[in-house]
Amino acid sequence: MKISRLPLKWATLATVTLSSLIPFNLPVKASTFSETALDQSSVIAIARPYGEGKYDLLVIEQIPDKRDCWTESGSNPVLIDPLLLNFDFTGICRRSTDSNGYSIRLDGNDLGLDYLLRLVPRNGELVLVGTPRTAGYSEIVLGSTQGMAQGFMKINLYPGWQFTKRTYQDKILGHFYFSGSQAAIAAGGDLPDTPPATTTPVAQTPSQPRLSDISNNIYQPQITKAVQMGLVSGFDDNTFRPDQLVTREQLISMAVDAIGTVYKVDLDATPERDIIAFKDVDSSRWSAKKIKWAQWNFLNVGNPNNTLQPSEPISRAELMDTMRRMAIHLKNQLNLPRELQQTQEPVVFSDTSNSWAKTVITQMSGYCGVATPLNEEGTEFAPDEKATRDYTAAAMVRVLDCVKAEAQQAKQSQESETVKENQQ
Repeated sequence: MKISRLPLKWATLATVTLSSLIPFNLPVKASTFSETALDQSSVIAIARPYGEGKYDLLVIEQIPDKRDCWTESGSNPVLIDPLLLNFDFTGICRRSTDSNGYSIRLDGNDLGLDYLLRLVPRNGELVLVGTPRTAGYSEIVLGSTQGMAQGFMKINLYPGWQFTKRTYQDKILGHFYFSGSQAAIAAGGDLPDTPPATTTPVAQTPSQPRLSDISNNIYQPQITKAVQMGLVSGFDDNTFRPDQLVTREQLISMAVDAIGTVYKVDLDATPERDIIAFKDVDSSRWSAKKIKWAQWNFLNVGNPNNTLQPSEPISRAELMDTMRRMAIHLKNQLNLPRELQQTQEPVVFSDTSNSWAKTVITQMSGYCGVATPLNEEGTEFAPDEKATRDYTAAAMVRVLDCVKAEAQQAKQSQESETVKENQQ
């Protein structure tokens, strides 16, 4: 995949919109409770007003064959008439109004003690988010009202989320779960036939045992940071498999999730220009939405055959080309100069003179040391060798750190100029 000729890009965060983007950096614990499925049409999450511009979360369940608990009208947002407020709902409706009555459950893990469910106004709608109670964990975005209006509004859950109920020793309890599956969320609500390695493993977090196969890896600090940010994850056998190769669609997915740590990514947004889908990326593929978003936003779309070959491993040269495009895209979004300013003396590689990516590799070497010698030794970059998970994670963290540092420096400079102007 020569990214200078093919559109390409890189693993959750949130529309998130959950952007959708997952995997999350979250605690994984054995759970005392289980869950049972519900008829989704019998349960609703509602944004309930309780003061000037304030809303809290209300969950209502309709008991079968009883009087209606609510009615719906309109769209964007859907307005709710909570009829239960007008009559005695005992034996007709079940409701929960605080964290004792509902919580997040993800991949079988009850996160009630780790996340607080809140409604937050963002971009003209109310967003249902799980806010971590402990520093170091990622926010989880579960749904939104899809608009703003006066009164009670329906919260639409994003694909991959559903209502379930807590059970204990086969007894159904009154506690509601907002239950999700990382694989289903990544697939847009449907489980993929072959889940990708970047989304199916259990996310590594500070509360889990350390990944067993990175302690002696040169990129261990960057791998750990990438996992904590939710860009990549460990596998369910507590390994990272640093030498495993990265495919084109995995790189694109990871890049999209990396961008999602800087600003909100909306995978369902309508492109401002026509996008011709790759012939070998079916719309039902787990990575299709991310690939389309990447084409629209920062990938070079010039492949004459209009194919991506999504399962093909990427080369180290292609990785650098994608990292460059990702950095430029982020700088544009942050209103920073488009040029990648050289922060250090670039490495003079001994094997890139005949590579199509020579200029890109040199530029990315001087840009916060994103491009470095193979295994961080010698002077060979090995542009045609396949990129591994460890170096890919390291390169992505380096790009994000560099862009964020530049944005922070620009902010400080602007604040300093403002102070000087006020003093004059």
